[in-house]
Amino acid sequence: MAQTKSTAAKRPRLDNRQANAQEEDETPSVFNPKYRVCPYLDTINRNLLDFDFEKLCSVSLTRINVYACLVCGKYFQGRGTNTHAYTHSVGEAHHVFLNLHTLRFYCLPDNYEIIDSSLDDIKYVLNPTFTKQEISKLDLVLPKQSRTVDGILYLPGVVGLNNIKANDYCNVVLHALSHVGPLRDYFLREQNYAKIKRPPGDSMFTLVQRFGELMRKMWNPRNFKAHVSPHEMLQAVVLWSSKRFQITEQGDPIDFLSWFLNTLHRALKGNKQPNSSILYKIFLGEMQIFTRKMPPVELDDAAKEKLLATEEYQDQVEHTNFIYLTCDLPPPPLFTDEFRENIIPQVNLYQLLGKFNGSAEKEYKTYKDNFMKRFEITRLPQFIILYIKRFTKNTFFLEKNPTIVNFPIKNVDFGDILGMRQRDKDVKDTKYNLVANIVHDGDPKKGTYRAHILHKANGQWYEMQDLHVTEILPQMITLTESYIQIYERSSEPS
Repeated sequence: MAQTKSTAAKRPRLDNRQANAQEEDETPSVFNPKYRVCPYLDTINRNLLDFDFEKLCSVSLTRINVYACLVCGKYFQGRGTNTHAYTHSVGEAHHVFLNLHTLRFYCLPDNYEIIDSSLDDIKYVLNPTFTKQEISKLDLVLPKQSRTVDGILYLPGVVGLNNIKANDYCNVVLHALSHVGPLRDYFLREQNYAKIKRPPGDSMFTLVQRFGELMRKMWNPRNFKAHVSPHEMLQAVVLWSSKRFQITEQGDPIDFLSWFLNTLHRALKGNKQPNSSILYKIFLGEMQIFTRKMPPVELDDAAKEKLLATEEYQDQVEHTNFIYLTCDLPPPPLFTDEFRENIIPQVNLYQLLGKFNGSAEKEYKTYKDNFMKRFEITRLPQFIILYIKRFTKNTFFLEKNPTIVNFPIKNVDFGDILGMRQRDKDVKDTKYNLVANIVHDGDPKKGTYRAHILHKANGQWYEMQDLHVTEILPQMITLTESYIQIYERSSEPS
């Protein structure tokens, strides 16, 4: 009994403040066996570990010094006496914890560090990393299927995204962007954007970090689960869009895509120059817009001619950039006869692209003036995003145009919409292949979204609808009500 007391006397008790202060400075001794062997490693439950959610204490909701209990998967703060993690370990007899920021393992309440190579898989799931060599093989080497903790097979890059409530409009955009090769490769390596200089207190950069984390988790070949939750990513979206895009309300993917690309560009310190960020390098194209004002209809011919001779009614030329091209569908037929009542209206993709050939005019009305506009593409980007405008608002409700767009999956020639000068220069590089297709199903307000993406390494198309992932034939993609399409410039010689 005396011996026990003397041992306790030699080991002074640390108060809560001292124990917490000791946490980060503590360096384990390699020769001390207590840092190597932990009797509780077999209590770790990998099935319950989920690092997709925001890293905050489940009791105090603080983000500072948070630990994950590797037995039940919950997050708690601190590990000194009287902290939430310490209390949890004593009350529930859960002993193994991981610091979510330093990636170090500890045993509580004994408060010693665990060093064991068998825990490396947990560390990798929390923070997947990719080498340049691994990234270079993603689109070239036939992928191997990975196995989850439950034994489910999945393909890295083709994993479901959790629909928290009504965020499928965000999920389809994230699925599509994860298969834009240069964008994915850039975000898979955190070193690419870690050194960007930003002003103090610039928290918009968290959007970049969250998107990078999501990309790495979607392409992680050692996931514990066959799906990923975009929870942290979407919380950053809600915050930085000032609640314009919500998890709980259905939104429009094209609005989200446009806002997301431009916000990422600004967060990466991009400016108006084409090569100022990875986003503008691959998505930014150039066009000319010719605008001429129309004289009022009620004027006679002489008055119209007089107006048309003035400078105000001459062609105005504007040089501008674009991230995506808006394609206008022809209005669906109002009436169908008894024999054609079941026929769905169809249109060819090249007819829609005719809007940008520099000669087709389109009328635009304001509350007092009418304008005729022509669009001419002067430079095609490496990736072209097409937005097929299906929804129109009138005074009373939102209408959806069900017209099917017929398009080829490969070798779509965008050369016809280039300006004459550019057409001669870029004649060899105008063929594009489809890499992602976003579809809207159902009513304008209550409908759902799904995405078709191409896994370039195996040439297989997949249909992604939240957690559901299925293979699909390319012929079936052309029969859907396409809403957003992403095309990549073909690397094959014409």
